[in-house]
Amino acid sequence: MIINRKKWLNLLFRRKALVIFALLVQIFLIIILLAGVSIRFQYSYLFLHFLSIIVSIHVINKHEKAGYKLTWIFLILLFPFLGGILYIFFNTLSAQKKLKKALDRNIRDSREAFFLAGNRIDELIEEHPEFRTHAQYLQNFAGFPVFANTRQVYLDSGEAFYRKVLEELEKAQRYIFMEFFILKEGVMLNSILDILERKAAAGLDIRITYDDLGCFFTLPEDYPKKLAQKGIKCFVFNPFRPIVSSLQNNRDHRKIISIDGKVAFTGGLNLADEYINIVERFGHWKDAAIMLEGDGAWALTLIFLQMWNLKAGDKDDYASFFPWNDNIIEHTERGVAEGYETWGYVQPYADSPINHEFVGEHVYFKIINQAKKYVYINTPYLIIDDNLLSALTIAAKSGVDVRIITPHRWDKWIVAITSRSYYRRLIRAGVKVYEYTSGFNHGKTFVSDDIIATVGTTNLDFRSLYLHFECGVLLYASESISAIKEDFLKTLPVSKEITLKDCDRNAFQRIIPDILRIFAPLM
Repeated sequence: MIINRKKWLNLLFRRKALVIFALLVQIFLIIILLAGVSIRFQYSYLFLHFLSIIVSIHVINKHEKAGYKLTWIFLILLFPFLGGILYIFFNTLSAQKKLKKALDRNIRDSREAFFLAGNRIDELIEEHPEFRTHAQYLQNFAGFPVFANTRQVYLDSGEAFYRKVLEELEKAQRYIFMEFFILKEGVMLNSILDILERKAAAGLDIRITYDDLGCFFTLPEDYPKKLAQKGIKCFVFNPFRPIVSSLQNNRDHRKIISIDGKVAFTGGLNLADEYINIVERFGHWKDAAIMLEGDGAWALTLIFLQMWNLKAGDKDDYASFFPWNDNIIEHTERGVAEGYETWGYVQPYADSPINHEFVGEHVYFKIINQAKKYVYINTPYLIIDDNLLSALTIAAKSGVDVRIITPHRWDKWIVAITSRSYYRRLIRAGVKVYEYTSGFNHGKTFVSDDIIATVGTTNLDFRSLYLHFECGVLLYASESISAIKEDFLKTLPVSKEITLKDCDRNAFQRIIPDILRIFAPLM
């Protein structure tokens, strides 16, 4: 067993080392080539300067976040003969157009299937007109309808999530779909795979999607073959290749479990032992997830299938997975027939970096901008652009109680320094910032005014908001909202409130975060 483990680790290290080495070699060769050409040939030097000017004009006018524009303009100013060609090289060696075309097809083909469980937007708006713009944006523009007949269970820890997942997986009768950013062999993943293997042997359709970069250091290269031997279908999203390309930034950061289309989970948790505190990495791991049972679970099922059907050769009939196809009871009566209660309304949603719509950011914006009493936020990272920063500070200046809990023990020190650089401006505006002192706060929740909340996978950082595939659930006038608020308030006593004095730094200590913030979009 020890020999096999050492062999696996050696193979894993060898593959990762080769990929990283190949990337570094590419970057080095590009720099040497361009530097040599520009020094030897005067016209080449002038051409590269001119190219950088043209690229700068293109970047300024491009439909993209200001933070990315600033980063590239800074790099071009820093390396005037090199910046332009690097931008072209980095942004043209990409299959993003092909990916966008395939994803657009899947979204188009699945759009009608989202409404198989009915459409409750008119009922929501009639009962709660204050949610009109929230619901209309997500349904009419982004394509995610409003659902009722959905029981919601808020899970305030990895341990609670794990117990509930095991319980629900055992009930599966038709299919189990899973989509995660990180899978890591251990107690959590292996116990779940044991159930999946048994279910696959019983004839159920078992599918797992995971992100290749997310699992780059946690899974062996032949892991899909191991899953296939267990009867589990596998799709590795966006295989990481040793090519300098912007496509490598677009990762599948979603976390979804769908069981028969009737029960679904999403939230901050991946399938690794640190998430349930069996293994300690950064102190106690604090996380959050939500389970939907009933109509709302169907939307997360379709979101999974949209990604799955990017797999070469796969094209599912989305409607065939609808769990109530054989049920002739009218939709308005099915809640009672199936035993589900209408506890408020839910609107599951997904976000894609390919269409530059930034759905997750818009959900957060609207919660902040429409808050009247309070907004409470959990996030593991706090690296935001000026628009979100302004929304938070204006809300606080307007008398809204804005509170944010971040980790005290961070998983990435460079991200920690950059996140803390935002504290001073937030605190001066009246935002209360806390750090979870017991360990790492990985939850991604917003809750406001006791009437609206969201639980999902989107961090408050550039990568989650603009580069990754994400998902979440928006909750309206739901009983589970009080549980989300209560969880936040219970976390405050084990969190340290940050003061302006804590943010005091000398000139040298301030310049490092200032430099890092220039490159925040790349973190």
